[in-house]
Amino acid sequence: MNLYSFTDNNKRYYTLNYFNRQHFKQKVVKISLNGGFTCPNIDGKVGYKGCIYCSSLGSGDFAGKQTDSLKKQFEDVKKVIDKKWPNSKYIAYFQAHSNTYAPLDVLKGKYESVLKFDDVIGLALATRPDCIDEDILNYLEDLSKRTYLTVELGLQTIHKKTSILINRCHTLKCFDDCVKNLRKRNINVVVHIINGLPYETKDMMIETVKHLNSLDIQGIKIHMLHILKNTVLAKMYLENNFHILSKEEYVNIVCDELEYLNPNIVVHRITGDPNVSDLIAPTWLTKKLTFLNDIDKELAKRLTYQGFKKSILNEVKRQIILTVREKDIVIDATVGNGNDTLFLASLVPKGKVIGYDIQKKAIDNTKNLVKNFSNVTLFNESHENIYKLNLKNKVSLILFNLGYLPGGNKDITTKSSSTLKAIKHSLKLLNNKGKILIVFYSHKEGKKEANTILNYLKKHDYNYEIKRNTDNINAPYLLILKKPRI
Repeated sequence: MNLYSFTDNNKRYYTLNYFNRQHFKQKVVKISLNGGFTCPNIDGKVGYKGCIYCSSLGSGDFAGKQTDSLKKQFEDVKKVIDKKWPNSKYIAYFQAHSNTYAPLDVLKGKYESVLKFDDVIGLALATRPDCIDEDILNYLEDLSKRTYLTVELGLQTIHKKTSILINRCHTLKCFDDCVKNLRKRNINVVVHIINGLPYETKDMMIETVKHLNSLDIQGIKIHMLHILKNTVLAKMYLENNFHILSKEEYVNIVCDELEYLNPNIVVHRITGDPNVSDLIAPTWLTKKLTFLNDIDKELAKRLTYQGFKKSILNEVKRQIILTVREKDIVIDATVGNGNDTLFLASLVPKGKVIGYDIQKKAIDNTKNLVKNFSNVTLFNESHENIYKLNLKNKVSLILFNLGYLPGGNKDITTKSSSTLKAIKHSLKLLNNKGKILIVFYSHKEGKKEANTILNYLKKHDYNYEIKRNTDNINAPYLLILKKPRI
C-alpha cells in the first residue's frame, strides 16, 4: 500500500515526471542551453574561481556549446528527443553558470528569442540568489505571466562554514530573501542542494532540507557531490582525502531527507549526472539507475515516503500496516471523524473493526464514512467499556488517538481516568502479536493523560516504545505498547 498521494507508480516521492503529466497533460522535456553567462564569484564581483566543485563549464557540462547560437543548441537536442518522444513540448533550460547575471537588456534578448522557438512552453533559469535585483525581479514577474517560468537557485547547504569552504560567496539570508521576493511575485522556485560536501555530517544535510521546508519553494534538486578533474575540489580531495559518501550512505541520507521534505515539493532530481570522462569520485554515480532503484527499495522497505515525518499519524498508519492482516479483529477506541476507522476497515476486509466514541457526532461522521463497509461495528459510549467485549486474546490492534474531536468542541476530550481503564482492559484483549497504539497531544488534558498512562506503565514495568517525528516537545507523539509476556 502506497500512502503517498503524488504518484501513480512505485515512486514514493513527488517526481518531476509526475508533476509534468498532471500539470501539462503531455510529455514535457527540458533542453539545456549555454547562454554564455559567468558568475559573480568567478569574475571578481564577490569572489574568484567559482564554487570549488564546478568545472569550467559552470555546472553546465550537458548544456550546449557556448560558441553555438541558442537556436542551434536547441535544435541539435530537439532532433534527438523527437526521435524518442515525438510531439513533445519543451522547457528551455539556461543551465551553465548564473543565468540572470547580465544586464537586463541582454537577459531579455536571450530569453525572448528562445520563447519564440517551436514548441517551447516555458523557461528554467539556473542562477544564484545574489544575481537577481529589483529590475530583474520585475521582468521575471512579467515573464511568468506569459510562460511557465522556474527560477533554480543554488543553495547547496545552509551551513556557513561549509558555504565558505565551497566558495559560495553569499549568505543564507541573501538566499532566503531571494526566495521570498520571487514568491511575492508568484514565481516558481527550485532549489539545488548537495549531499556529501566536505566534512558535513548526515544531520547537517538533513538540517538543510528542514530549513527549505520553512520556505515557500516548489521544487528541489538533490545532488551527490562528485569530484571532477581540474577543479579546486579535486585538488583538495587529492591532498586531504576527505570522506566521500558510499552509495549505501547516500541512499540512506536521501531517504531520510525525503521523509522530512514537504510532500508537495516536486523532486526534480535525486542526484546529478557527472561527466564520466572527468569524474574522479565517486565512481558509483556512473550507475544511476541502480541507486535510483535502491532509493525506491529502501523507502518501500521502511514503509515511508516523502513527507512521512510531517505527521505522527503517518507513523501510526505504518505501525497499523506492519501489524494488521485481512482477517484480524481491530479496535478504534476513539473514532473521531472516522478516518482511522475507515483505514482499518480497508485493511481487514475479512475481519472486524470495533469503534468507540462518546460523542454522537463522531459516531454519525464515522458511520457515513464507512457506509460501504460491512465489517465495522460502532458504539456510542466511552472506550472504558471495552471490558464488555468477549474477545480475550483475540484482538490484533487497538488504537487510541486521544484528545478532542477535530472540528468539534475542544472542551470535550478523552480523560485520563477513563483512558487508563480502557488501556488496562485492552491489554487483556490483545493476542500475542497485538499492539496498542496511543497518540498523545500537548493540550492540558492530553499532558495529564500522558503522565497518568506513562506512570502506570513504568510502575508495572510494561515494555513500550515512544516514537516522535520532531524535536518539538509539544508535538504529538506515539506510544507503542505490546502485550506483556507471562
